[in-house]
Amino acid sequence: MTNVPVEGIAIPEVAHPEPQNNWRKYFSFSTDHKVIGIQYLVTSFVFFLIGGLLSMVIRAELITPQADLIDRTLYNSMFTMHGTIMIFLWIFPSLVGLANYLVPLMIGARDMAFPRLNAAAFWMVPVFGILLMTSYFLPAGTAQAGWWSYPPVSTQNPTDSVITGEFVWILAVAISGVSSIMGAVNFVTTIVRMRAPGMTFFRMPVYVWTVFSAQIIQLAALPALTAGAIMLLFDVAAGTAFFNPDKGGNPVLFQHFFWFYSHPAVYVMVLPIFGVFSEIFPVYSRKPLFGYRVVAVSSLLITTVSVLVWVHHMYASGTPGWMRMLFMATTMLVAVPTGIKVFAWVATIWKGKLRLNTPMLFCLGALIMFVFAGITGVMLASVPIDIHVNNTYFVVGHFHYIVYGTITMGMFAAIYHWFPKMTGRMYYEGLGKLHFALAFIGVNLNFFPMHPLGLQGMLRRVSSYEPEYAFWNVVASIGAFLLGMSTIPFILNMVGAWVQGKPAPDNPWRAIGLEWLVSSPPPVENFEELPVVVSGPYGYGKSDPLVENAAALKEG
Repeated sequence: MTNVPVEGIAIPEVAHPEPQNNWRKYFSFSTDHKVIGIQYLVTSFVFFLIGGLLSMVIRAELITPQADLIDRTLYNSMFTMHGTIMIFLWIFPSLVGLANYLVPLMIGARDMAFPRLNAAAFWMVPVFGILLMTSYFLPAGTAQAGWWSYPPVSTQNPTDSVITGEFVWILAVAISGVSSIMGAVNFVTTIVRMRAPGMTFFRMPVYVWTVFSAQIIQLAALPALTAGAIMLLFDVAAGTAFFNPDKGGNPVLFQHFFWFYSHPAVYVMVLPIFGVFSEIFPVYSRKPLFGYRVVAVSSLLITTVSVLVWVHHMYASGTPGWMRMLFMATTMLVAVPTGIKVFAWVATIWKGKLRLNTPMLFCLGALIMFVFAGITGVMLASVPIDIHVNNTYFVVGHFHYIVYGTITMGMFAAIYHWFPKMTGRMYYEGLGKLHFALAFIGVNLNFFPMHPLGLQGMLRRVSSYEPEYAFWNVVASIGAFLLGMSTIPFILNMVGAWVQGKPAPDNPWRAIGLEWLVSSPPPVENFEELPVVVSGPYGYGKSDPLVENAAALKEG
């Protein structure tokens, strides 16, 4: 069987040979979107562990006011690599992996539009990661300028060598960017051209809407960062002066390039997690998603507004007053479509028949922390408050409530929810709830203290500090170690359940959605016969069928 576009330009047809039915298929150049999805998820989780270990070394250094564990050069490289790994090698690839697995199944396609391009985009990720890690073996070590790589710090080169840690960092990030653009082209084409018969845009699950919206941001904004990175690479390697102030360059120009993409990138990361919330809350509340159409369209509104807010990261960079006011207004405007989503999720849960399984617990925890992060985000959008806490731990705390409290917790919810579909096995509920309890407590102990620290004036990126900041730093470090421990039951659960867990039924959660109409795990090309969709995706408590040919969808 091959992919069949719904209408318009034909998509190249790629026949899928039957893959090896064992672990070796995950080390092959497979074009099956489900294999690629799991390749992304496992690879990114390995880097998640590496980035997490670096963060615990950082927190071990900060448990005392003195810099007495590692030297400052190594400390600088550690927070640079921690941020880079967590953003570019954990969050982005894991989200792409989840979308790879789910989107074709959810829209009734047999694969992505360009399967070979899909596989090539994945294999660039381990290349990027290995290249980045090898920079530790360079004579001057790896990059030390932070995950944002601001010049003139990033253009300093005391070794006079072309191949420096910073050079390798920029090259690795450029490879990541190419991989992301390839993925974005594939996702947008797949969603626009390969939906099953009857799958109109307003019959798509919200998760697909959010992936679609996020990938549009990638196509619109990522070229700006790519251009900035190439220009910075020339400054570092060839001595040009785009951003180097010693040679007449303008370092603030790089900030514009960087934040034009990197602020919308937050929505590239969080929008798919909003989609996960929108899939899981109805299932475990046994209710339709409240305000489905408004929730779906609000993703596109967030996409539109998100590319108009980048200067709010630059209030303290000599930005004119009128521009500060303009971007303060656009930044706060994002709260409107985001608030619509939060209201819809709460209304969905309200008076529902809640099942507090592990995916639901992770979703509830992530939603609570997202609301807190939203409040501090509105504070940071305000010019007076942002200037007061600029470059302090308040910003670090806000950011980590988004990237860990919301996105990573939401990712764990997704993995638990779709684990039976991916593997054909049930995870262990007790270990899942232990994972959630340790993670929820650890996240709040780790990242909440950063807010009072920032309000009191403690700067970020420092390895020593005044003794008056010691109490909250001790609490934060204890939380970091607890958070690190929380991954142990997760690993035991996933490995143990995949190897010898209880066999999973095709639809253990009694969910509504095309992915639950096929066997667990799904066959190679997903559907024996393409589904014909006749109603919306959230008909809990209704009698309308989702498709008219449900019995024909499974391979025999």
